[in-house]
Amino acid sequence: MKAGARNLITDVPGLRVGNAQDEGLRSGVSVLTGKRPFTAAVQVMGGAPGTRESDLLAPDKLVQEVDALVLSGGSAFGLASCDGVMAGLRDQGRGFAVGAQRVPIVPGAIVFDLLNGGAKDWRDNPYPKLGRTALEAAAEDFEIGTSGAGFGAMTGTLKGGLGSASAVLESGFTVGALVVVNALGAATTGTEGQFWAAPWEMEDEFGGLGSAQSYAPGFEPEPMKQQGEATTIAIVATDAALTQAQAQRMAVAAHDGMARAIVPSHTLLDGDLVFAAATGEKPLADPIRDPFQLGHAAACVLARAIARAIYEAQPRPGDLQPCWQSLYGTQSPPGN
Repeated sequence: MKAGARNLITDVPGLRVGNAQDEGLRSGVSVLTGKRPFTAAVQVMGGAPGTRESDLLAPDKLVQEVDALVLSGGSAFGLASCDGVMAGLRDQGRGFAVGAQRVPIVPGAIVFDLLNGGAKDWRDNPYPKLGRTALEAAAEDFEIGTSGAGFGAMTGTLKGGLGSASAVLESGFTVGALVVVNALGAATTGTEGQFWAAPWEMEDEFGGLGSAQSYAPGFEPEPMKQQGEATTIAIVATDAALTQAQAQRMAVAAHDGMARAIVPSHTLLDGDLVFAAATGEKPLADPIRDPFQLGHAAACVLARAIARAIYEAQPRPGDLQPCWQSLYGTQSPPGN
């Protein structure tokens, strides 16, 4: 496999991403939508998730497709960002037809960023407006790092952020990932700034520093956040024609990428989850081999997207954590 042209989830044809953020709030929203509804599923592995409409994504439920997926900051307040996205989609005539009405189907997930130093003293919840603004900004090209739902993200050690990556398989399928890294664990190995995801890196996309040179096998991490304060939320997408059950299996496999890129992952204190999206543009040639390879690709691109989120994060006044670029940005790849 090789990276797509943009190395973004929008290398999957027909998908677009929009970001919106508020500098004072130190929070934001990211929205994935498409030219038409797409099959979606979800797999939750963390112990403290925050979601909306996730029950609809079970394979036995009536609704099989969605109009958008939302990743948001703001903890439970951020779930209201889906209201703004729904309003915008309804104005576009999008949504599940119920008689003369249209009901946009917009599942979402949130990260906790209420203690990141931003102004949280609002009277009216700002997230519906941020959600609609993000939808209206949806495009094939978008910013990663300190942007959208990753604007105020933090991890156990470094400033978090919004990441994305893509891969094109020899079979012709495209797989992409979009992720907000606000994890309890660490994306880097320690003092060297090397990424746990380094074995899956493509074209020096997060510095080309290579794999970790040191690791303490007996290391026992301490929780640097409280319950509900940490989460990595992601979307993996493909242009393959998948059923909802097949999409869910892709989401399950993608969690391997999270565990490769963040140490530790899927803790009791994290709300780790992965949405899967399938646009259905390309039929499966082999019902076993193709889903098998799509799951592997989803894990690889999610690991890369997580590292890119940390790598691309930029410093802002009032940051409570250092960003990777400030600490390690002057390093050169080995051999240079």
